[in-house]
Amino acid sequence: MSLMALPSQTTHSLSFLPSILLLIGLVSCSGSGGEGPAPPFADTGTPGAEEAVGERLFLETRFAQTFKVFLDNGGNINDPNAGDVIVDTVETMGTPIAPGPFKGMSMNCRACHLVDDVLTVPGGGMRTYADFARRSPIPARADGKAHAPRNSPPLVSSTLDRPDGILLHFDAEFSSIEELIAATFTGRNFGWLPGEKTQAITHIANVVRGDDGSFDLTDTGLSYRSLFTGTNPNIPEQLRLPPRFRTFVGSGTDQDIFDAVVRVVAAYVNGLRFSQTTEDGKPIRSPFDIFLSLNGLPQQPDSNEAPLAYSRRLQALITTPGFVPQFVTSNPHRSDGRFEFHTQTFEFGPTELAGLKIFLSEPTTILPSPAELAVGKIGNCIACHAAPHFTDFQAHNTGTTQKEYDGIPGHGPGAFLNLAIPTLATRTVDDLPATEQHPTASERFRAIPSAGTTLTDLGLWNVFANPDMPEPQAKIRNILCDGEQPCSAPQSELLDRAIARFKTPSLRDLGHSSPFMHNGQFDRIEDVLEFYREASDLARNGKLRNGASQLRGIALRPTDLLPLAAFLHSLNEDYQ
Repeated sequence: MSLMALPSQTTHSLSFLPSILLLIGLVSCSGSGGEGPAPPFADTGTPGAEEAVGERLFLETRFAQTFKVFLDNGGNINDPNAGDVIVDTVETMGTPIAPGPFKGMSMNCRACHLVDDVLTVPGGGMRTYADFARRSPIPARADGKAHAPRNSPPLVSSTLDRPDGILLHFDAEFSSIEELIAATFTGRNFGWLPGEKTQAITHIANVVRGDDGSFDLTDTGLSYRSLFTGTNPNIPEQLRLPPRFRTFVGSGTDQDIFDAVVRVVAAYVNGLRFSQTTEDGKPIRSPFDIFLSLNGLPQQPDSNEAPLAYSRRLQALITTPGFVPQFVTSNPHRSDGRFEFHTQTFEFGPTELAGLKIFLSEPTTILPSPAELAVGKIGNCIACHAAPHFTDFQAHNTGTTQKEYDGIPGHGPGAFLNLAIPTLATRTVDDLPATEQHPTASERFRAIPSAGTTLTDLGLWNVFANPDMPEPQAKIRNILCDGEQPCSAPQSELLDRAIARFKTPSLRDLGHSSPFMHNGQFDRIEDVLEFYREASDLARNGKLRNGASQLRGIALRPTDLLPLAAFLHSLNEDYQ
């Protein structure tokens, strides 16, 4: 398991153990090398080197606002020990993990998107580039906020291609991974207040310029100046950036350098994928995937077959009277037959198959019949979580916001239903998230609910028709039109449809991304399933504000939850 996987490998970083110390000897004469003359050969760089360099930037702790304060008070740009207490521990659902992997330093991407950083620590374990907190902790600033309004979703497979284009963050604020990374580096999670973007970019550029390679969690010993310029002949091939990822650090503007940083980190995140292979070439697959293979069932949709149609085909195949399943009883790719990073048994047996059938089952009509409601066993899950990625890449209101809001002391059942939410005509910039254009906005509808207030989180409502966020508007409009093409609904109606809608997550490897939902409301998969039973009843009875129509099609009995949970656990895998 190496931090700097070679471009030819399909694995990704896992630990801080030095993994390419060999490279130090190759570059020791030029660790802080300058831009230098171009080499006397056609240098096209090494495909994949951008991912290796991007990993180092993903780990970089000196881009945060806390580190700028450290420098302003006489700190050394190559000394990372800025002393931000926010990273001294790792916040979890219970007792914080201490010390955190970045204790004494300052915020970086990895602090909220962990992998094996606390793998063997009590309360820790593997992550798919997610955190352990219900809501992600953020650096202290004058606004008094201690947490982001949401937790950090897994980054693995987050940038998969999708028919309507990428939308990122729970509320679909960003229409590309580059936009998200740029906003993160200059935003509140890194300690920068709205209105400080230019200051953040200048600081990040100065760190890149001043870096001498002596602080590098990936142990290359190379300066950023040398890596980004790419012309130093002593740069190992594995780290030689292709020209489109380079920039002249010495002569480039702050924006040039910042843009180059964003491009390289984006390449790293784009490379994070499920179902890769281990370093010795063995495939990494879930019990579910092995079950499909063992039984000759299709593992991917056919060409031009939609995921929903593929899921229905799977349902037909496994419910055919002549289907005699072969079950999975151990991991065929490990000598001990077990998971490497999960404590559960590696199996796909009769219980998991029963859960798969429930997962794939749909009602005969949009509203289940009384008989269907009585019998149960209809998850209607594929309406939003069709295989093989187990997400529709859309956004729905599952009732999560309403449940949390109504559960606040002093609110009670019906409080969210009766909450005054501005319309398109009455919504003002103060109701919306703070931005560079409006740094003092209240953010009251993208906030953590609390007693005695009307604070809540309305998801897409904060982004749709928000003039400060123009990039994702067309894609969000397509989502809110709910398949209607051409969409004739006026913008005011679409804004109402946006209330409390959040992006649909993938269900793969849920065992490495708890707690669940954008607000970390549920600790266990079983808790989520029970919540969906309750939400489906509320939706059918008209008591769920702007609830997703798909919820009404769920018909589950309490006895259905165990097999359904077993199937969802079978989607776990040993991500590398």
